[in-house]
Amino acid sequence: MPKMKTHKATKKRFRLTATGKAKHRGAGTSHLAYRLTPKRKRNLRGTRVLAEASTKQVRDCLRGNSY
Repeated sequence: MPKMKTHKATKKRFRLTATGKAKHRGAGTSHLAYRLTPKRKRNLRGTRVLAEASTKQVRDCLRGNSY
């Protein structure tokens, strides 16, 4: 059998913590930030933890190959 490949788009967007949770960047941080309130921009800094329901799908796509 061939090896299972890592889903590259998932690898670019998510990173697994030591406990297996998936971290990601919040939506709406790339551009057009002038429309956002200062409070919203401030709260979009840093990373978020993905919901428990979606974490299993991300883990399957990464196949253990997080950064």
